Formats: sequence, C-alpha cells, structure tokens
Amino acid sequence: MRKIAVFTGTRAEYGLLYWVIKGLHESTEVELQLYVGGMHLSPEFGYTINQIEKDGFPVTERMEFLLSSDSPVGITKSMGLALINSAEVLDRNKPDLIVLLGDRFESMTVAQAAMVACIPVAHIHGGEKTEGLIDEAVRHSITKMSHLHFAATGAYQNRIQQLGEQPERTFNFGAPGIDSIVNLQLLKREELSDALDFALEKPFFMVTYHPVTLEIDGASESLVNLLKVLDDYPNHQLIITYPNADTHGRKLIEILDEYHNLHPERVLLTRSLGQLRYLSAMKYCDAVIGNSSSGLIETPTFNVPTVNIGNRQKGRIAGETVLHCNETLESIRDTIGRAVSADFTTSCETAVNPYGIGNSSERIVDQVINYPLEGIVNKKFYDLSL
Repeated sequence: MRKIAVFTGTRAEYGLLYWVIKGLHESTEVELQLYVGGMHLSPEFGYTINQIEKDGFPVTERMEFLLSSDSPVGITKSMGLALINSAEVLDRNKPDLIVLLGDRFESMTVAQAAMVACIPVAHIHGGEKTEGLIDEAVRHSITKMSHLHFAATGAYQNRIQQLGEQPERTFNFGAPGIDSIVNLQLLKREELSDALDFALEKPFFMVTYHPVTLEIDGASESLVNLLKVLDDYPNHQLIITYPNADTHGRKLIEILDEYHNLHPERVLLTRSLGQLRYLSAMKYCDAVIGNSSSGLIETPTFNVPTVNIGNRQKGRIAGETVLHCNETLESIRDTIGRAVSADFTTSCETAVNPYGIGNSSERIVDQVINYPLEGIVNKKFYDLSL
C-alpha cells in the first residue's frame, strides 16, 4: 500500500489542503501520514492542531521547530530546526510520496529533506508570482525539488514548465481552496454571529494583512494607513485575523492589538477563524481588504469585492472582483470607496473566478494515489522551444 504524507504548517494552508487530506484519509488504497508543525503548534497563533484533530484526522507527527521570533535570524533558525526535524520525520516514516502546498519556508525545508532522502514531492500552487515576498523564491525552489505539479491556472502550469518541469507531470486542476466553498455547508449570518460570539449587527469588512517580507519593516506603515481609512467607515464592523508567522509579523500584531483595544465593540480580532467561519464571513462581508491571497483566489467565488493593497500579491492572477492599490493613505481610501460603490458591487455579480469552480482536490488525490512513481526522482530538464 502506497504511503502518502501531507505536511501542513499554517492555518490557511490546512484549509486549502483539507479536502486532499480527507480524500487520502478515506481512501482504502493508501496510508495517510499527516505531519503537522509550525504555527499549528503555537498558542500565539491559536494552537490550530486542535482543529485538525477535531476534524477527525490522526496526526502522525508533531513537528516542533517554530521559534518565538520573527526577526530574519529567528526565522532562519526556525528553518534550520525544521530541516533537522523533517529529516528525522521522513526517516522514521519513510513515505512513498509527500504532498506540499504553496510557498512557505516551512514547506521548503520539508522539500529539501525529501530531496536528499529521494522521496518524491507533489507540489500544489506552484508557478505563481508574488513579487513582494521571499515566497516568490521559496515557491520556485519547491517546484525544482518536486516531481508532480498541481497548478491553479493554465498560466501557472506554463510557468512550471518554463522552470524545466516535464509537461506530463504538470496539471492544471484549479485552486483546491474553492472546494471548501462548494462542499461545505456554510453558516447563516446569525449562526456566524453565534460561532464568533460577536454580534454582526452592521455591514462588515474582513481584513487580513500579512507582512511584506521584502520591505524593511514588513509594511507596518501601510497597515497603519489602512486602519486610518477604516475609521472612515464607523458603521462597518471589522473582522480582523492575525498575520502569519513571517518576518516582522509581531510588529503588525502589536498594531492590531492596539487598534482592537481602542474599538472593542466594533472590531473582532482573532488568531484564527478556522475554515468554516472564515469562508462564512467572506460570504457575508461587504469587502475583503488587505494583502492575503485568499482575496484573489477564494473571495471571487462569492462575487465579493477585494481590495488588494501593496506588493505582497504583485504578479498573481486576479479576477474582475479584485481592485489593486498602493500603500498610501489616499490610494487605500479611494480604492475602498470604489469597492463599496453600487456600480462596482453590481459588476462583481457576474464576474468569473479565474481559479476554477471546484473539484481540484479530488483530481489531485487521484493523481497522487495512481501516478507511477518508479524512477520519478530522476528528473530531466524540459527545454522550451524558442
């Protein structure tokens, strides 16, 4: 029986992997090994391993490596510990294949250990561009250490091949995060209020603002600008989620904590919403604001406007429901104003999500179960015809 491992290190990544994990867990053809580490094991970020176990998935390995530091030195030390931990975990469990998603430094260390151990890697969400982040280099590095590639659009599939990967090993199945929107029974607005223990009595915005890791201060000044603009909307409540455990992330958390303390009745600040509450809130909000990839990939399925701020997602494909702005006060103010205008919200109603309509996870599961693995680690560079 084929042993397939899946690694998850963040709350958002787990939400995207949920249906892949579920499909492998329920399959009688393979043995699932689930490796959980990073932010999942940190109380500071909600100790979200509890949600994974609540979902009924047995955790094979708990990977402790995330230091309580978001400085460049601290992140690099966490990467070193993750690499050591990954080597030990892979040696202990000896999977036939490991599934990784995205562009986080945690996943890159797992890919490095798998490469040295000659364990094939299946990579989801490769080929994308985010030019404001170190994730850009991380993502493409994981691609070169991977053997099966599951892209979210045709353009991303082509870029994976541009990086030298064989066409027969690259697949355009769409974004797996959309599967949850299609498959889950989302909460009604009243149920969401109860689940949040926060009365949603007014229109509300969803806000997620992560560090921009190629900028000196992680773009904390732009977060301050955003919060100033949100003060222009006193009749809107705010659901704000914590940033990722990236360089400069704790500076952003300090700013958000202070803002929440000033507006406790209007602002819900949470370490983690979990998949069901997050998507349910997305469905009912007036706009998703910040610099999270979910605003570009999942939000368009709800035909809800997204205001994407700054360079964090620069280069990523965006649909017609997404408005881009720079990090200045004026640009943020103008763009949010446009996002909530009657003309724009009406135009969003007929927009199509470029990341697909669902069923991505099912097709990924089928490939990782059935794709022949003999000799797959011996990669041949694919040259484009020029």
